[in-house]
Amino acid sequence: MEHSSGGFGKAQELCIDPVKDQTSVDKLGDVLHWLRQATALLCGVVWGVIPLTGAIWLLFFLVLSTGVVFGYYSLILKVDEEEFGGHGSLLQEGLFASVTLFLLAWILVYSLIHF
Repeated sequence: MEHSSGGFGKAQELCIDPVKDQTSVDKLGDVLHWLRQATALLCGVVWGVIPLTGAIWLLFFLVLSTGVVFGYYSLILKVDEEEFGGHGSLLQEGLFASVTLFLLAWILVYSLIHF
């Protein structure tokens, strides 16, 4: 197993280089997962600070998060989604964990600031 001290450099390299081999499939999944987690945390904090309430904002987060992931792999990386199991497989990467993180951050920030 290779260990490197520059984790951010690896992520930045994945953002620039096109995906080519099986290890890249795994790396792309990891990058999409963490991209979705970062989006979830950011949105959860923003939603809690503003304060937003209601299920419509959960749906808005799902659409926004999916749009960010789709835009990243299709517009920025320009990967052929069929090589990675199709759109469904790529769009599912980290979805349920991100919903949990989003709800946790949203509820926690909202409760701490407004109550």
